[in-house]
Amino acid sequence: MRVKGTFPASSYSHFCCGGFFTTRFGPASLVTGLPKATTSSSTRALNLNKLTGKAIGPDDQILLNGALFYGGIASKLLPGVCNLPMWRADGIIMTILIHTSLVEFLYYWLHRALHHHFLYSRYHSHHHSSIVTEPISSVTHPFAEHVAYFMLFAIPMLTTVFAGTASLASLLGYIAYIDFMNNLGHCNYELIPKWIFSVFPPLKYLIYTPSYHSLHHTQFRTNYSLFMPLYDYIYGTMDKSTDELHEASLKRAAESVDVVHLTHLTTPDSIYHLRLGFASLASRPYASKWYLYLLWPLTFLSVMVTWLYGRTFVVERHRFDQLRLQTWAIPKYNFQYFWQWKIFEPINGLIEEAILDAEERGANVLTLGLLNQAKELNRCGELYVERHPKLKVKVVDGSSLAVAVVLNRIPKGTTEVVLRGRLTKVAYALAFTLCQRGIQVVTLREDEHVELKKSFNSKSETNLAFSRSYAQKTWLVGDGVDEEEQLKVQKGTLFIPFSQFPPKKLRKDCSYHTTPAMVTPRHLENLHSCENWLPRRVMSAWRVAGMVHALEGWDEHECGYTMSNVEKVWQATLRHGFQPLIFPTQSKC
Repeated sequence: MRVKGTFPASSYSHFCCGGFFTTRFGPASLVTGLPKATTSSSTRALNLNKLTGKAIGPDDQILLNGALFYGGIASKLLPGVCNLPMWRADGIIMTILIHTSLVEFLYYWLHRALHHHFLYSRYHSHHHSSIVTEPISSVTHPFAEHVAYFMLFAIPMLTTVFAGTASLASLLGYIAYIDFMNNLGHCNYELIPKWIFSVFPPLKYLIYTPSYHSLHHTQFRTNYSLFMPLYDYIYGTMDKSTDELHEASLKRAAESVDVVHLTHLTTPDSIYHLRLGFASLASRPYASKWYLYLLWPLTFLSVMVTWLYGRTFVVERHRFDQLRLQTWAIPKYNFQYFWQWKIFEPINGLIEEAILDAEERGANVLTLGLLNQAKELNRCGELYVERHPKLKVKVVDGSSLAVAVVLNRIPKGTTEVVLRGRLTKVAYALAFTLCQRGIQVVTLREDEHVELKKSFNSKSETNLAFSRSYAQKTWLVGDGVDEEEQLKVQKGTLFIPFSQFPPKKLRKDCSYHTTPAMVTPRHLENLHSCENWLPRRVMSAWRVAGMVHALEGWDEHECGYTMSNVEKVWQATLRHGFQPLIFPTQSKC
């Protein structure tokens, strides 16, 4: 009998198991975006279309295991598994002993059997369709192989259940171990340092490396073991070049790059919207999803990892004409940029380190994205140029192109605009350019009006006005626009952001443009994900500016108080195939 209001043990186990299989989607998708091809000498890459036509994918493998464990075996055939304790040391020890002695042994001989021509041609050849492995290769098998592996890996878990020593820690921990090691072996990126085997030599019999398993995919008749090379040593199937390849993989030079876009994480769940997160989320503009709350353990873990790891990581790689493009991310979130000034130095240290790393890799241009170019943080990037006056890589904040994009979004015939929001480098340039063109710029706050007036000359100052009227139909908005101001505007008002972040859309009877951005040319390769809240194949003006800077070969920084000629940058951008993103009902001025 259960006391009313308490949580039953069976429900608790169901909740933990169900939540665990849900969170398995995170690591499976996460490792799919790791860097490619650093452990194998072959250049034959994964043919994803070929694989998906013959074998089930990573999500299907997780669903299969979840259905068998959670819905089938655990709930129906083994009722006692619904009342497992969180921890039992004897069950964990038993799982380790059974895996190392029995599972590894059986898998070795099963794997060798799968390489017999009869089974290889009918089954295992699907897995070997990729000689240069990727993480998705780890779960690319025909259905029959998945069932065989499930039965094999179920041995330690079922044994502990029947012996009465099973716990949630032993079952879920074992599955997590299999997932991690399986993805590690196929990630094709050497992560295991050599010193580990020097400190404890017997470890080379107990844990494999990505380079170890990459040789199996290139040589086919060596390195059959699951996660422990022990049985390859015993039966003489260890590839002789394993140690040599492991050392060579760790010594390989860093990948060269021409243009780096340096961004950062925005919210804790933004990691899932990157290409190395969920592909389905990355391919659509950023929007918070309710089901991501179910992944809170993984989200919390990712926050802790970024906090402790503290190093810039590669998010995307593209190719445009002859340019090699990469997007790097600083492991910091929006809220960390708004903390007290004491946090600025660690962030500036990461940015400075990234700039120097980009220069070492041969980059010509580095663009500062989002808050990495904040005036309060580093004076729009000028800080780094001052610290390194001989810097060869050009630091670009992209402000000139952002100004050009906003100017070309203003409807033709407009004579008056409201400029509202935090006054940034882009805001000052917009106000000055519009006033020079004879368009009246209205500010709603006196302090903003005073600041703008200080930066103007007497001729342009005549078109700068201060008013508390909300009758204007075109608003140029930045960070800091409050809800009350939006609610007061006229029906049909057009909001054109000039900031890095979009305003909150509170009025359905008004129009909201995207943040400054351009549509990319079709021949820009490998662009499979959205940049934050922008649509597919649309890039922020700040990011595009770096590409144009490199394509044109401009030999100056654009940071601090320096800004390139707006019209010159705009025409160069159009010449290289980038197109403005405008409303169908609007014509540009």
